[in-house]
This record gives sequence, structure tokens and C-alpha cells, in this order.
Amino acid sequence: MKYQIKKLFSSVSLYILSLISGVLMGLTVAPVGAWFLAWIALAPLWVLIVKHSNQLEAKRRKFFLFPLFWGIGYHGLALFWITGIHPMDWLGVPWLASLAITSFCLTFVTLWGAAIVVTWAALMGRFATQKPLLRVLIGTAIWCALEGIWSAGALWWSSLSYTQSPHNLVILHLGQLAGPSTITAAIVAFNGLIAETWIHRQTSSSASLASWRFINKYFALAIALFISLHLIGFSLYNIPLSKTLEQALKIGIVQGNIPNIIKLKPEGLQRAIAGYTNGYLTLADRGVDAVLTPEGALPFFQRDLSRTPIIAAVKEKGVVAWIGAFGERGRSYTNSLFTYTAKGEAFSRYDKTKLVPLGEYIPFEAILGQIIQRLSPLDEHQVPGSPNQVFDTPFGRVIAGICYDSAFSYLFRQQAAAGGQFILSSSNDAHYTAAMPYQHHAQDIMRAIETDRWSIRATNTGYSAFIDPHGRTLWISEYNTYQIHAETIYPRETQTLYVRWGDWLTPLLLVLSLLGWFVLGARG
Repeated sequence: MKYQIKKLFSSVSLYILSLISGVLMGLTVAPVGAWFLAWIALAPLWVLIVKHSNQLEAKRRKFFLFPLFWGIGYHGLALFWITGIHPMDWLGVPWLASLAITSFCLTFVTLWGAAIVVTWAALMGRFATQKPLLRVLIGTAIWCALEGIWSAGALWWSSLSYTQSPHNLVILHLGQLAGPSTITAAIVAFNGLIAETWIHRQTSSSASLASWRFINKYFALAIALFISLHLIGFSLYNIPLSKTLEQALKIGIVQGNIPNIIKLKPEGLQRAIAGYTNGYLTLADRGVDAVLTPEGALPFFQRDLSRTPIIAAVKEKGVVAWIGAFGERGRSYTNSLFTYTAKGEAFSRYDKTKLVPLGEYIPFEAILGQIIQRLSPLDEHQVPGSPNQVFDTPFGRVIAGICYDSAFSYLFRQQAAAGGQFILSSSNDAHYTAAMPYQHHAQDIMRAIETDRWSIRATNTGYSAFIDPHGRTLWISEYNTYQIHAETIYPRETQTLYVRWGDWLTPLLLVLSLLGWFVLGARG
């Protein structure tokens, strides 16, 4: 009996360790921002996976609890801001129904993220090897591949790479080489080497002082990797930015601060029309070249925009405006950003590509449609834009992203490759807690660095910002306030390695892993 109790206590302790290490990874992002924890938070799980991989068949359920708890700790904490959608009174959803929807959303996104970790652990067990360095290579390749698969879908946010944004700008510059997977690979590989250091210390037959010191070749490799990657990032970070008067554009933003609860009511519509029109006029008088408004700034269809005061102001002042409103596509509608020229004429349109599940469309509508309709009045008729859009403006081609688009780096890479010269990010993050818009800002910092472009963020309630190509925030708004601001940016035509080649690193890691596994021998 004592043995069984001791064994049970030991197992529970390991599960708690997995959960705690996942929570530590979750603390790396806003609102805490302890980015440095990412470099050690995966190591405990790695040790548990390696030590229990031989028990995979005999104790499958217990084995998978380790990555499941880790994934719940990380994704559950990092994405906890989603609970800010409750209560959904701004959509007219009853309190209990809102709580049910919110609980479902948090549970689903947490388990969806945890599924990456569970799948990673299963594949690590399947391709188990006794060669530590090969194990690190395989583990890194698998994690990068899984993030690539998940990010190709409709639901994606919490890559390991974003744990370093906005604080570790040096390492984020590795994104210029092969995108977010480069930072993810760096984090996973370093954690793997730290874990292998511990495993080697524990399994060493020697009780020598050198073994006890936690110093061995794996630890040395980890430190060398950490330093060398940061040196590479530092060299990219210190490349001078060209700034010429001929390139300069002075861009203004208006942060309307319209609470969602009144956004579609007469009071909200009046505030939006007045706030964005007055903001535009003020910025035009300050000599800006263009003004950017947030996602859905004016909740009208394009056909009705021509009759609004802001378009009259555009005709009067002759300053380009990018206006967030709704477009039409047959019997459906799009969440769009429209370019209006100095003459007040519609010039171009970008449609939001990545829609928010439940908030903007119903996933598996044939199955869940009737259920969701019983819970809330969410409109399932919004449709996404094409992933291959280009956004031309009077200043040349621009990279555009609306809200959730920011989490999908390939959308920005494709537009940069097609000639986009700076980034316009238009969002409405008013549905969530303050942690979400700061994480959103962190995502846009990564996109600016990866594409080597200036970025302008206009949001409804914060955080609006201006970001330079090195990820430095030149200005950031206050939260839940009406603000206008202008900064000078410089369009760029450079193309980073990531823009030219995409994520070439993950396929390379996978090929090297397979070669190593077959050549050196599985479990050999």
C-alpha cells in the first residue's frame, strides 16, 4: 500500500511539474511578458517525454497526460484573454448563453493548442533515439512542422515564437531568415539541449564533480547556440534604415474608442461619425499624407460611405483615407479596408482574410449552425477575402491586414513579395481583456521585422502604434481612450530571405532529421 501511495504521489507530482512548466511558458506573453522563461519552460516536459518514451505502449494514457497538461498550462494562460468576450451583451446574447459560449471558446482554443504538444510528444516517442543531438534535431523539426500545419488552418495565435515579442527584438530578427519558425526552432533546440544536459547528468555512471556541476557538452552547445543566434539577430538589428525625404510619408491614425456595446446603436454610430470625421480633419490640418482608421470604424456598407461626413471631409481636404467598413459579395459581406483618394473616390479594397471562429463565422456550419443560433444572434454570413490579395494605393502597393490576419505571417510575406512597401494593420480588439491587444501589438511587431517594413496600427480602443522595420515601437496609444497621432514612415522595397523563400527552415530540419534517423539508426 505504501508503495502504491508513493508511486501515485510521484505520478501526480510529475503531472503538476508538466502543468507548471506550461504555465511558465504562458507567463512569457502579455500581461506578464516574462519572455526569458521561454528558454527553460519546455525543458522539464522534454525530460519527461524522453524518460517515459519507452513506456509509450504500456502506459499510453499516462504518457500523454504530460504534454496535455503542459499544453493546457501554456495555451490556457496565454489565451485566457478570450474570456473578455463575456458578457456578450453588445451582441444581445443572454448572460448564461454568453458564459457558455465563452467557456466553450476558452476550452476549445486551449485544447486545440495543447493538441500540438500531444502530437509532438507522440512523434517524439515514435522516433525515439538514444542519440541526444539527433533527438534535439528531431524534436525541433517536429515542433516547427506542427506549428506550420496549425498556422495553415483557421485557428492560430500562440506560436512559441511570439513569446519573445515585443521584448527580445534581437532574437526576433531571426524571423527575417525563415519567418516565425526560426525563433520557434531556436527556443525548442535550446530547451532540448538544456533537457539533454539534465538527462546526461542523471544517467551518467560517474559521480564525478564534473557531472554534478551540470556542465557537459550539451550545456556548452546550448550556451553556444544561444549566444550565436543572438549575435546573428544583433547584426540584423543593427542594419541602418534608409530615410530620405523623397520616401517620407506622414501617416495619421484615429483611435475612435467606441465601446462594442454601443457600436451598432444610434449613439455609437453618431460617436463614430463625429470622432473619425473630426480626427481626419485635425490630422489633415497637421499636414499628413494619409489617415488610417480601425477595423469597422464606420459600420456601413461601402455603398453608403459616400453619403457620410468623412467622405465629404476627404473631398474638402484632399488627403487620402483608409476607412474600415463593410463590403458586399453577392448576398454576403466582407470586413474590409477601403482606400479613398484625395477626390473622395474609392480606389482599392482589402477584405479580411482570416475570420474569427464563432465571432465572424460558424465553423462546421452544417453541424453546429443550429446549435450556435440557439445560443446567440451571431451572423454567419460574413465571408473571407482571398489570401492572394494585393492592395494598391496612391502611394504604391501596401501590405494590409485586418485584425486576426496579424497572426498569419504568410499573408504579410506574400504581400511583401508582391511589392507591398509598408504595413497597414486595422483592428478592433475591444471584445477582449487588455492583454489581447498588447499580444496583437506583439504579433504586428513580428510581421514588421519579418518583412522589413514600417507598420501602422489603428485600433478602436487600443493599442494603436507605429513600428519601424526593426520592431521598435515609435509610439503606442493609451488604452480605452480617443486618440489621434501622426508619424513619418518610409516605404521600402527590400526583400528579406523569408520574403523571397518563405519558411525554408522547417523542410530542411525535417529532411536532416529523417536522414539522421535512418543513417544513424533508430534507437541506435
